[in-house]
Amino acid sequence: TIMSLCKRGKTWWISFTTPSGERVRCSAATEDKIQAQEFHDKLKAESWRVVKLGDKPKRTWDEAAYKWLMETEHKASHKQDMKQVAWVQQFFRGRLLSELTQEVIAEVGEVKRKETSPSTANRYLATIRAILHRAALDWEWIEKAPFIRLYKEPKRRIRWIEPDQVRTLLNELPQHLVDLVKFSLCTGLRKRNVTELEWSQVDMQRNVAWIHPDQAKARKSIHISLNATAMEVLSKQIGKHPVRVFTYRGKPIIQVNTKAWYRALKRAGIENFRWHDLRHTWASWLTQKGVPLNVIQEMGAWESTEMVKRYAHLAPEQFRKHAMVVDELLNGTILTQSEN
Repeated sequence: TIMSLCKRGKTWWISFTTPSGERVRCSAATEDKIQAQEFHDKLKAESWRVVKLGDKPKRTWDEAAYKWLMETEHKASHKQDMKQVAWVQQFFRGRLLSELTQEVIAEVGEVKRKETSPSTANRYLATIRAILHRAALDWEWIEKAPFIRLYKEPKRRIRWIEPDQVRTLLNELPQHLVDLVKFSLCTGLRKRNVTELEWSQVDMQRNVAWIHPDQAKARKSIHISLNATAMEVLSKQIGKHPVRVFTYRGKPIIQVNTKAWYRALKRAGIENFRWHDLRHTWASWLTQKGVPLNVIQEMGAWESTEMVKRYAHLAPEQFRKHAMVVDELLNGTILTQSEN
């Protein structure tokens, strides 16, 4: 006879044969033997019902989560998804999808909300929702996915700083961070796309750089026109490293949220400012100088117009110009009427 439970490393694995002769082997995704045994018994009883009573196979959360992770491997947030699923496992391990009601899911969301914040809890709930939606609509494992209510989130803040604040900050930063900040403000690129930039992605002759689809958050390539300041920053990096553009003491830069960054912000008197706010600053400056929002969306590689609309309030001048079009039309109408 084959052992129904066996250990691989620290994790328990299940193995049994169904009444129809099908071999079932899968991870119990737990280090606890009692939990693994319960999961095993549930699966075995389920397979008996399917064969002997003609029931539709009942699927577990574990099967759904695993299948979903396999099918969404291409996502930029795959590592984050895996982390979220691993956290949810402690509550849903071995449970049938039919047992995951609105109440059960809400309880899990509440645990996360108390641990962190409403917006973080929403990320976890959205992952659970995505898995259950696919189980219902694509795989037809359940009749329908339960409705999952998300928490109200505060509107995302837009934090940007003025050019003179940037000058003060640059005076306080060590040289390697000065280069990174200048390049970020010239291109609007996300932190990772700047720190991981390679020479193979830069064409100094044509003043362009590009981010490959697999490196971009929206999984679309980004074309970057390099202005004079960005070119000057790049020229200073030539010869420092064969592969990576930005380095510190000969090694590629990995972390930018360092003590040096926070101390410089403090000395410059800039509060409540994150590295990502350099991207907001870039977009805010462009908006104020009359660059249309659709152009900023293209340059910043935002997927939705929703994200770019956050900067619209900074563009009153360009909107005023368009609003005046109606003035001219109305004045023309009024004049014609009075002449008649």
